[in-house]
Amino acid sequence: MKTFCGRANPTTGALDWVEESEEYDYHQEIARSCYADMLHDHDRNKKYYQGIRAAVARVKACGKKVIILDIGTGTGLLSMMAVTAGADFCYAVEVFKPMAEAAQRIVEKNGFSDKIKIINKHSTDVTVGQDGDMQMKANVLITELFDTELIGEGALPSYEHAHQNLVQEGCVAVPHRATIYAQLVESELLWSWAQLQPAEVDGIRLVPPPDVGRCAGAHSVCDIQLSQVSPNNFTPLSPLCKMFSVDFSKPVSSTFQSHSSRFVAQSSGQAQVVLSWWDLDMDPSGNIVCTMAPGWTYQQPKMAPWRDHWMQSVYFLPVESRVTKGDELSLTVCHDDYSLCYLRKILYHQTTAPPSRPCCTCQAHMVWTRPRFGELNDSQRTETYIKALCCVLRKDSVCLSVSDGSLLPVFAHMLGAKKVLCCDHGHVLETNLMKGGVELLEMKPDQLTSGDLGEQISVLMGEPYFSTSLLPWHSLYFWYCRTALAGLLQPSATILPCSATLHMVAVEFQDLWRIRAPCGKCEGFDVTPMDEMVQQSLDFRESHEAEPHPLWEYPCRALTQSTAIMNFDFTECVPQQPISSQGSVPFIRNGCCHGIALWMEYHLTSDITVSAGLIKSITEQGDCEWSRHRKQGVYFFRSPWESSGDGRAGVSYSFTFEPSSGDIKMDFSFKCQQ
Repeated sequence: MKTFCGRANPTTGALDWVEESEEYDYHQEIARSCYADMLHDHDRNKKYYQGIRAAVARVKACGKKVIILDIGTGTGLLSMMAVTAGADFCYAVEVFKPMAEAAQRIVEKNGFSDKIKIINKHSTDVTVGQDGDMQMKANVLITELFDTELIGEGALPSYEHAHQNLVQEGCVAVPHRATIYAQLVESELLWSWAQLQPAEVDGIRLVPPPDVGRCAGAHSVCDIQLSQVSPNNFTPLSPLCKMFSVDFSKPVSSTFQSHSSRFVAQSSGQAQVVLSWWDLDMDPSGNIVCTMAPGWTYQQPKMAPWRDHWMQSVYFLPVESRVTKGDELSLTVCHDDYSLCYLRKILYHQTTAPPSRPCCTCQAHMVWTRPRFGELNDSQRTETYIKALCCVLRKDSVCLSVSDGSLLPVFAHMLGAKKVLCCDHGHVLETNLMKGGVELLEMKPDQLTSGDLGEQISVLMGEPYFSTSLLPWHSLYFWYCRTALAGLLQPSATILPCSATLHMVAVEFQDLWRIRAPCGKCEGFDVTPMDEMVQQSLDFRESHEAEPHPLWEYPCRALTQSTAIMNFDFTECVPQQPISSQGSVPFIRNGCCHGIALWMEYHLTSDITVSAGLIKSITEQGDCEWSRHRKQGVYFFRSPWESSGDGRAGVSYSFTFEPSSGDIKMDFSFKCQQ
């Protein structure tokens, strides 16, 4: 049996549905999961263990047998903790079959088969009774069903069902309680991810049209490593507000609810963004707390536990508004069974009507990602593109733009180009920014004819950006478009960018390495069957490929110099033969090399370059500053390499660009000179 999976195709700019073996889908799910990250999260594991010990002790103190229901058991870790703490029996529920099978092997390997039953079902399908999955209802409920937004993985419906059907009244729950916190802030950086901002073009202010400016945007959460957003990038307007708590030891409702917190504004500014995270109280006393608070809330930020499976949430208010210090305000959060949204109210305007969720009416928020908004709002980046356009445009220029949701055609029109056409898959700009100045061609570049254009193109331009691009080199679709349009270009046509280079640097990750590192033993339990399962899935394909990560969220140190390894000349057509590059780079800093970071740099003209990776020179200590707008590629090594930094060891590389597929095959090895 075969399955169809979506894969970005750089030759067409489309998401192709490729036939894969029936195993591919779940291998990909395992390879890209956060299982290793969770098991490496010692703070999480320790707090759960403490909470489980306390829960088991409380039930035993009442003279009762301890029957555990563990929903979303994963590796079975929490169930093994419970048995070790003295539980009499555990029902461990795991819906994902490969994970349930791994849990069974782990339970057997650790000698708990007689005390733990793995149930490969969704918890809502579990039955209780003599012939059921569970012989009796549990009196201790253990779960780890949370995501960055707390409820996004369906925690509330699962708890609701469990209390109604699977656990005894008055059961003990671990965690006992979750509390969501929020803070209203002004942040130019974060707000740039929400709404299109005005831009200056040749002394003229380009203002987004009213329907874009009035759009409330998308209510979906933006989950990021908030520890990497400096407090210098925002101004708190409110104290940290406790929004609401959920007591998991009591019946839980998944119906729509709203909660408000009143406060007095502590600063003046523009109310734009809500920063939010949550805590877990593992026991009723509140003495065992697992917090998702970002690092800058700690007296010693480096002491904050790192985790990627739970981050922090950023929510954008539907409309920014002025707040004056001393104003009495109310922040409202509403949630259904899977997601949250925030609204700000002035108290004397408060009504009893239930708040409505914001929704996008301008189309842009449906097409552009949050980082894409930030990229379009980056004034320094805009100035760079305008400078490059000024170098190549003339009054008689006929321009064609090939990029998704790009402002380049608008800039070209404002700079005086004779004619500007645009191939834009997003169609957002058709109604919002292009009336009267730019002609939108509703077809792909390879479908265009001379009749569609009217005259030959003198300037072919692109950022390039395409919404289907996942890895940095997927934007080479621009090169394929340039090739398809070769017959429609003037002989002396300008291509912007004129070329691109692929760069690499070997890095030591501060924390990101955890998502790929084997666990071995976790809190004293042998979880190697999970390591083997993950590695098998990585070997299925993923370990031979780079994967996309926004490296500004994941600090790393460069252990080698940044190296340009492949050049793509857009002034020429895509070659028919593969392009290969081999070489090596020495380690110049000591550290543990976890992998290779990869990114593209676009040369708009011979002396103007835009980087989608490193945006500043690597410091002497190896610190890197990455673009917040694009994801970089990361190739993880199966085993890290300890570098002494003396230049005697290094990384050998081999890259091959396959024109027929647009893929880049890569291979790395460590070399050491004698």
